[in-house]
Amino acid sequence: MKNLKYLFLLVGALSFASCSEDIMDDINKDKNNAAQIQAKLTLPHVIVESAAGTTATDMAWYSSVYIEHNAGTHGQFYTADKRTNTNESSLFNNSWNSLYQSALMPANDIIKKCSPGGTEADNTRLLGIAQILIAYNWAVTTDMWGDIPFSEALQGSLNRQPKYDTQETVYTGIQKLLDDAIVNLTASLTSANTILTYDYIYGGDAAKWIKAANSLKARYYLRLSNKDASAAQKALAAAAKGFTSAADAFVFAKYEATAIGENPWYQFFVDRTATSVGKTLYDLMVARNDPRVNYYFTLKSGVIVPAPNGTATESQNATYSVSKIASELRTNPTPLMSYHELLFVIAEAKFRASDATYTTDLKNAITASFAWHKVTESAATYYTANVEPKLATAALEEILTQKYIAGYEIESIEAYNDYRRTGFPTMKNPNNNLAAYGFVNRFPYPTTEESYNSANVPSINSFKDKVWWAK
Repeated sequence: MKNLKYLFLLVGALSFASCSEDIMDDINKDKNNAAQIQAKLTLPHVIVESAAGTTATDMAWYSSVYIEHNAGTHGQFYTADKRTNTNESSLFNNSWNSLYQSALMPANDIIKKCSPGGTEADNTRLLGIAQILIAYNWAVTTDMWGDIPFSEALQGSLNRQPKYDTQETVYTGIQKLLDDAIVNLTASLTSANTILTYDYIYGGDAAKWIKAANSLKARYYLRLSNKDASAAQKALAAAAKGFTSAADAFVFAKYEATAIGENPWYQFFVDRTATSVGKTLYDLMVARNDPRVNYYFTLKSGVIVPAPNGTATESQNATYSVSKIASELRTNPTPLMSYHELLFVIAEAKFRASDATYTTDLKNAITASFAWHKVTESAATYYTANVEPKLATAALEEILTQKYIAGYEIESIEAYNDYRRTGFPTMKNPNNNLAAYGFVNRFPYPTTEESYNSANVPSINSFKDKVWWAK
């Protein structure tokens, strides 16, 4: 009996010890840093990063200076306007790392979870959305740098030195991602996929995401106009399934009037005031009696004072007019692709395909741009008086010039891409002609890649070497 008493005590002690170990194991878990989270919880981050990070920060700000929407008039942007220090590996190091770590990697994580064999393989709607977002970010990355880590990228510690794929290969991959997205989103239209309240762009509307995918396909097909003789026809076929109105556009419109929730362009203006209105853009608009000048630019002593691109005096909002869009519209939306851009794509593609109805699409594109900026003057009158007469002798140039004007500032990345692809409109910065510098044809590869993946990084000169599709 005495021995049995001690046995009960021993069992109780062991049970208490086991329970204590279980409790300690649970206590030691960081419940605020879960090992696995639902894919939908990652979606808001990817959307915000794609809009505010990829589309509306450093790459866009510098593009606006390179493409002469703005002139750099302070700090790093002043030197960028002079074309000095623009070939440094440190310049876009943060942008590169943000793309790979904060946009591409989380989007890829969603794709893995929602693909066959993943933990959420039945969520075809979320899979399709993530495929569109990752395609968009891949496109910006290759458009800015050219050849990039693609097929071996996003593996973390499994491959710290991924090879660089050609831009041609990346573009093929982008179109496949968009095709796959359309298939997955089409399947989700009749499935039990839950409407995604975490979708800050379309609220889980699969049909609108399909239109966005087709619109992006049209953009990327036309991007290859120098490389693919059928680019225009492919772009038109995709565009026919794209946006049908501004309500369909691929736009992030969830900014808040707070220090951490405001549009990055506004924050850029408030924190730095490093750019001013570019004279190249201003002169093009004045030559066309474009009423949008009063909606785009602030006044200095009652008049618009543009900064001469490349020769401006360094000044923080003391000498020149600045963007009214950036300085006054704190919660202005960010278009990843606007409705007016798609209409400009259609107009250019039709012109290249010798379809005379391109004029209707060009007029509609200008009208949509007026509507975007809440211009009260008549777009039809502007088109008839100032655009139509130029089409007889310089149609392609005028299409691209109108797209350039419509894309002021918040669509500067696309304006940068279009100029590198077509050479329109003519840039005026005299530093573009310097022997030692010149126009910035691509971004320099970042310091992190030169330090940790040097064996694979291509050797390029940002001023002399064009990306593949621009040649």
